[in-house]
Amino acid sequence: MNIEQIPSNEDLQTFLKKFDPKKYKMTRAGVEIRGINDMYRNLTQARTIIANLELNLTVIHTADMLSYGGFQVNVI
Repeated sequence: MNIEQIPSNEDLQTFLKKFDPKKYKMTRAGVEIRGINDMYRNLTQARTIIANLELNLTVIHTADMLSYGGFQVNVI
């Protein structure tokens, strides 16, 4: 799926362009990033992008998501 085809808000599109994930899945609340090897580094990078650009997004990560190397970025 191309970023231009994402039916979402501008903040989420900006985040995806900056973070540039290899695999992601659209959800009702935002996007789920998948296939992450270095989870800590990628979570920190996602939170830094959101804070620096002052995007209305939040990062969600649960133990279940850890099993497939994923986390969610949702619209606030």
